[in-house]
Amino acid sequence: MFGITDLLTFVIGTIIIVLLPGPNSLYVALVASHRGASAGFKGAAGIFTGDAILMVLAIAGAATLVHGYPNLFNGIKMLGALYLTWLGIQLLLSLRQKKLDGEPSRSTRTPYRSALAISLVNPKAILFFASFFVQFIDPTYPNHWATYISMFVIVQIISQTYLAGLIGSTLFFKDRLHAESIWRRLLSIAVALFFFYFAISIGLEVLA
Repeated sequence: MFGITDLLTFVIGTIIIVLLPGPNSLYVALVASHRGASAGFKGAAGIFTGDAILMVLAIAGAATLVHGYPNLFNGIKMLGALYLTWLGIQLLLSLRQKKLDGEPSRSTRTPYRSALAISLVNPKAILFFASFFVQFIDPTYPNHWATYISMFVIVQIISQTYLAGLIGSTLFFKDRLHAESIWRRLLSIAVALFFFYFAISIGLEVLA
């Protein structure tokens, strides 16, 4: 179909990859809990844009660079690890700042830009487009752009549906908890710790 070699496998694989916990989805949940649905969907839009950029890069041949120059990819991974560490620190610092002046974390005040940056340095997203995505492109299909667009639409329907459900679930549970400030603080701490975990995992993988 439209030059996709195995549509069913591609859809199932994409669903599994999207459902795996990652910094993108955690950030969207955090922003939604702190600043509401509008900010959550701005974060989702940032991820949409980041995925679009990664797809274009993969089509343009960046996948070859990733596989041919592992040191370059390791550098991108370390950049992502450092950025996640910085975000985690900002979240923890914001807990004390909010006690003093009630201001939200800087990273949650710019959901679109922060989500876009997380997406562009997220190794899971890079590997998806550089390795998994390109495997299902039929090189003999005459209209390659129809293939690329069809695959990207499928990916984004799955991804954005999941993120919308995540935003809705986050707001549903938040609105039903009496201690809203405690919920937000606990979620901020949990997301910061997950960011540190992802960063350490990436660093250990690069250094191994």
